[in-house]
Amino acid sequence: MLTVVDKDRPRPWNKGLLVGQKKPLQPQHVWSIRVRLEISRKWRDLALFNLAIDSKLRACDLVKLRLDEVCLGAKVRDRATIVQKKTGRPVQFEITEQTRVSVEAWLRTVRTTGCRYLFPSRLHARPHLSTRQYGRLVHRWVDSIGLESVSYGTHSMRRTKVTQIYRKTGNLRAVQLLLGHTKLESTVRYLGIEVDDALNIAEQIEL
Repeated sequence: MLTVVDKDRPRPWNKGLLVGQKKPLQPQHVWSIRVRLEISRKWRDLALFNLAIDSKLRACDLVKLRLDEVCLGAKVRDRATIVQKKTGRPVQFEITEQTRVSVEAWLRTVRTTGCRYLFPSRLHARPHLSTRQYGRLVHRWVDSIGLESVSYGTHSMRRTKVTQIYRKTGNLRAVQLLLGHTKLESTVRYLGIEVDDALNIAEQIEL
């Protein structure tokens, strides 16, 4: 039986591309990227990278962070709260000392621009960094340490810290809260938890 090929049919957007969940960074990857950004004195990228890891925010929320959301006067907050664009619900995140130091270094430049966004766009048409620009930066970061950039993306940044939290604690509820998920099922899918993981946790609980 012959198959008729429709030449007018559009080519699938994902043909030839690796799709699916993007890998989280491993602790050694995080360290390597930080060192490279520090050595090259890329203060914006370092602040963005560190804040992406700590905040666990979606790209659309990270790039729109305002100064007043992460700063209290001249100081960077220990914790911040934003309303997520996707869900309309608030989510809190920690800002560790390492991240505060890098953000404070970047703030010296930002405050001279008069922009209210933490990561202003270098394009005059946009007030803040776009998600596409952020995505290109992520690929540049992972390329710089020899990783296959096709396997990583902005969601890699969101998943990195919560993956380590889950591996060390097995606490799905904590991860759900940190990601701002409304349903635990979403967290399970997001982490890519397998049946063996669930059974290992169950075996540690005695009733």
